[in-house]
Amino acid sequence: MLNKVTIALIGAGHRGMDSYGHYAVKNPHEVQFVAVAEPDGERREKFKHLHGLSEEQCFAHWQELLARPKLADAVLICTQDKLHFAPAMQALSLGYHVMLEKPMAPAPNECIALAARAEERHRLLLICHVMRYTRFFATIKTLLDGGSIGRLISIQHNENVAFWHYAHSYVRGNWRNARESSPMIVAKSCHDMDLLLWLAGADCVSISSFGALTHFTAENAPAGAPQRCLDGCPVADTCPYYAPKFYITGATGWPASIISNDPSPQALVKALQEGPYGRCVYHCDNDVVDHQVVTMEFANEVTAAFTLCAFTDDVGRTLKLMGTKGEIRGSIYGSRNEIEVLDFPSRSRTVMTLPNEGGPQGHGGGDFGVMKTFVRLVQSGGNQTGPTSAAKSVQSHLMAFAAEQSRVERKVINMEEYRRRYQ
Repeated sequence: MLNKVTIALIGAGHRGMDSYGHYAVKNPHEVQFVAVAEPDGERREKFKHLHGLSEEQCFAHWQELLARPKLADAVLICTQDKLHFAPAMQALSLGYHVMLEKPMAPAPNECIALAARAEERHRLLLICHVMRYTRFFATIKTLLDGGSIGRLISIQHNENVAFWHYAHSYVRGNWRNARESSPMIVAKSCHDMDLLLWLAGADCVSISSFGALTHFTAENAPAGAPQRCLDGCPVADTCPYYAPKFYITGATGWPASIISNDPSPQALVKALQEGPYGRCVYHCDNDVVDHQVVTMEFANEVTAAFTLCAFTDDVGRTLKLMGTKGEIRGSIYGSRNEIEVLDFPSRSRTVMTLPNEGGPQGHGGGDFGVMKTFVRLVQSGGNQTGPTSAAKSVQSHLMAFAAEQSRVERKVINMEEYRRRYQ
């Protein structure tokens, strides 16, 4: 029987507590959280109760946790983007295996430094590219590798953010401002750069991008719109972004659980009156794009076009992979989890409807999938390989950073030249 893996959590927010922490609750024979660092006292107390921790196993700050002698086999880091690099570097230096929320870090040189430290210390560094760990994308990769559509030629890939999700996370929320977190193509779509690198099966050699923050600006505010939705907004009935429609619905899960630890209607109203999530979407300090396209060329001549857009009701990914003998079309969002394969020679069409693995598992089962993989790799002592590596994660992150540079400077980026800047 394999040893139970012990993990210390840094950051008991939605991802740390509700996604990865839930895996430990469901699989106590595999993994146990033995410490937590979380500045929010209510969330720290909740995590303590859920995982049976003592007061001595709970810390307000990650520096306190990592100042102690090694407490666990591994550290799981789920802090905000700007707080990934320092604790991850220190945890690796102390000999912990590390699972790190995406993005790795908000700067290219920091991503490279993390991978180098993991290699130097012979420690696992697994980035939470959770979409790789879904049955949906694993099935598509298997179909490609099995030659189901011949030689892959081109990919069309859409990241459908959903208008309400975009308003929550990227206008009012933690990822609204690139200086405080990272550009949206990095914060949100390093997932997608990772998927495209994986599916294309070769290094990216050139990249270009266009996009802007077009709609969520002060000049697009309706006449008379106040700074906050609850301050007598004249278009409350017709505005799709009116905050109470998102958060005061009777449901207490995400996104209401993000704006207040107390799910009562009174607490949620107070959060909208005083906190960032009650602001008018046209009067926020957001600066990240609300739409962006990226085009890529890979070393094996595969081309890819990626679209990120807030103006959709879908939330998830849709894609089309075109090959010499057929094409694959796929949709993964909500309750839909469908792959269609078209064969050119026979003109046949095969549709696969995969089980919906969302719910508490999140991201189509990817949240549990990445945890299960990490636990297995730690149990092996870091001697087994997983579906990806820190070095591959660096590559996909550099693609995202290069795409943002291309968007800002309006030029094509040669990826080899871009990589050399940071070596």
